[in-house]
Amino acid sequence: MKMTFRWFGEGQDPISLREIRQIPGMSGVVTSLLDMPAGVAWPEERIKAMKDAVTATGLAVEVIESVNIHEDIKLGAPGRDEKIENYIITMERLAKYGIKCICYNMMPVIDWARSHLYYDLPDGSNTMRYQAEFIANISPEALADRYAKESDAYEMPGWEPERMKKINEALAAYEGMTPETFYANMKYFLDAIIPHAEKLDIKMAVHPDDPPQPIFGLPKLIISRDNIRRYLDLNPSKHNGVTLCTGSLGARKGADIPAMVREFGGEGRIHFAHVRNLRFENDTDFYESAHPTSYGSLDMYAIMKAFHDVGFKGWIRPDHGRMIWDETTKKGRPGYGLYDRALGATYLFGLWEAMERGTK
Repeated sequence: MKMTFRWFGEGQDPISLREIRQIPGMSGVVTSLLDMPAGVAWPEERIKAMKDAVTATGLAVEVIESVNIHEDIKLGAPGRDEKIENYIITMERLAKYGIKCICYNMMPVIDWARSHLYYDLPDGSNTMRYQAEFIANISPEALADRYAKESDAYEMPGWEPERMKKINEALAAYEGMTPETFYANMKYFLDAIIPHAEKLDIKMAVHPDDPPQPIFGLPKLIISRDNIRRYLDLNPSKHNGVTLCTGSLGARKGADIPAMVREFGGEGRIHFAHVRNLRFENDTDFYESAHPTSYGSLDMYAIMKAFHDVGFKGWIRPDHGRMIWDETTKKGRPGYGLYDRALGATYLFGLWEAMERGTK
């Protein structure tokens, strides 16, 4: 297991690489080029500059999150072949600079949604919250405006103002699309890129839909064990894998995350993991809690034990954390402050050390 930390890049993240370097057990960062539009080839000089900035601090960068999938690919629209070719060019350039894993998602139009970016908890911290009724009664434009006001200095990935200008057109494009058509479009993409992933030895790790509930009439197709199995079966290569996100999959009440880790991890199909806890308020609503088991609804020990038992050797990062110790947006994007994620990383690292020593 390699412990990593999400870093949004120079000028995009108020947290410095120097601060991340000081977190115990941290081997590297997971980063991206957020300003690169979906469907274009990433310039080699930008990739090199990103890699150099990270490695200069003594950290590694082996995982990119994300190289976004253009909507034409998800829709099976004219122009998808050109976008897929640019994706392959980006993969080749990333491999040249030591990238070994690409986390991406197939979520249509909207990557994620929360009703609250800063929900106050009794201990004085705040966190992201999902309230299904709130989301059902708000338009995507109004939700985007809410995010823009609350997130202060930083655009929220997937909710950029330029993107929101065309939101109704994008939503309309998915009207009437069946799951079978969507999966066929996913297979077309995978069959095109996976041979290159094998040649370049880049692990492709799809991220589940977040939240695992339909919103704004859009299909949600990677939300459970059965959906993941169907996605992996679209292309049997071991390079076609999953980012096992405990928060996304765990937000579907009753999901057995340790069982998923044992099944897919035992097959070598989990390449990357986002590990966070959450607390259910009812069957659909939840807020993101501190990482330890007792603070949420997920058994973090059982999850990490499952990873350990299958001999997981991929990358893990502590996922969304609370904003604590008077953090504001000046010290982290919503869900991505420094302190609580650092506490989460050391907690997960401590569980792993205990398991490692317990087997010797």
